[in-house]
Amino acid sequence: AVLLHRPGPELDGLADPNAVQMLAPLDAARARQQHEAIAQAYRDAGVAVHYVAPAETPPPNLMFVADLMFMTPEGAILGRPASTVRAGEERFIARRLADLGIPILRSVRGTGTFEGADALWLDPQTVLLATGLRTNAEGAAQVTSLLHELGVEVILVGLPYGSMHLMGEIRFADRDLAIVRAGRVPYAAVTALRQRGYTVLFLPDEGEAVRGMALNFVTLGPRRVLMAAGNPIAQAFYEAAGITCHTVVIDELRQAAGGIGCLTGILQRQPVAQP
Repeated sequence: AVLLHRPGPELDGLADPNAVQMLAPLDAARARQQHEAIAQAYRDAGVAVHYVAPAETPPPNLMFVADLMFMTPEGAILGRPASTVRAGEERFIARRLADLGIPILRSVRGTGTFEGADALWLDPQTVLLATGLRTNAEGAAQVTSLLHELGVEVILVGLPYGSMHLMGEIRFADRDLAIVRAGRVPYAAVTALRQRGYTVLFLPDEGEAVRGMALNFVTLGPRRVLMAAGNPIAQAFYEAAGITCHTVVIDELRQAAGGIGCLTGILQRQPVAQP
């Protein structure tokens, strides 16, 4: 099950995209069409789609739900965006999670900042957590404290200067297969992955990673992903690794500086029996 925010009037008439951390002016209608295509791709794959559906017009970046929450087996940790442009977006997520009956285990507070795209589950007992541009040491400490209460091991890594989120440097295609960006992924993260039995593959084309959001995919099942269309090098690379690729066009949404992974809050995954 996933949580999405369907873009609404908040995208209309943005006079200065840079002021809201976007790359270029958006064709709002086209962005909405592409977002709906992502939602339909999830439905076609058997994924339950829930919407934030705020009662008021939200800030323009609310559609990037992955930054605003991080799920655990017992409930959600609310993000606290580092950017002043996104400050307070988490309240919309909190309301919707409550409506869905999902407990909120912690809300990062004080001087802490934390964005959900900086935390990744390596296995049911281990989380990889990054500090950097969007998650600071205090936010990471608060998240680590909660995860330790749940009996989860936390591996803390630092992101290289210029990286926005850990999600942008590492994605999992299967329980034993990780795709990463060379020169961006923390060395300690690759070490941790290999120690836990992962095969680590390096994305072959940096241009597609940056311009095409080729690594910003969502895994639908073992070696089955939903990725941005228009990345032939990455798609061929994934398919050579035995990954089935479902694609959607997101060239308009990319102008808002995010991809499919950024747009998707993972609420729940169904366990798959190991072969």
